[in-house]
Amino acid sequence: MTTPLKYLSAYSPEIKDKIQIMLNENALKTFLLNKYPTPHTIYNDKALREYVMNIKNQYLKKSNPLSQVKYDDKIHVINHALGLHTYVSRVQGSKLKSKNELRVGSMFKVAPEPFLQMIVVHELAHLKEKNHDKPFYKLCEHMLPDYHQLEFELRVYLTQLELKGPVYGG
Repeated sequence: MTTPLKYLSAYSPEIKDKIQIMLNENALKTFLLNKYPTPHTIYNDKALREYVMNIKNQYLKKSNPLSQVKYDDKIHVINHALGLHTYVSRVQGSKLKSKNELRVGSMFKVAPEPFLQMIVVHELAHLKEKNHDKPFYKLCEHMLPDYHQLEFELRVYLTQLELKGPVYGG
């Protein structure tokens, strides 16, 4: 049985075939648990902010400050968003005030820490690079050398969640 693998649509037919076989054999969850046996423990917005600021201060000290960091129930993978970086400008009197916010989809409260790190790195990279172009991905790789592998495995994780159910618990 073949299922459309929407999170893996940009990958080669060979890779999609391998994932499809693992799905058919119910082996995807085992693969993910072997590689990532436990989810992270960053459950609330305060802990997420601390986690994000540690990464930001390590790699992007001189970038614009973040006014808000939080998990967001309104972010859905259906909209092709795992997290969001927003930049808001407002006129207050004669001054233009701007603020940056970073939000992570609440579904990632239960996920391996490397996946959370990949999402955070992706959103932090938008502080410096607005577009998904070569400099953007170069910055992501600078902050997280195995960025592309983690992005692929995160897509495998999302495929498991959608088609077979949770990896942890359930």
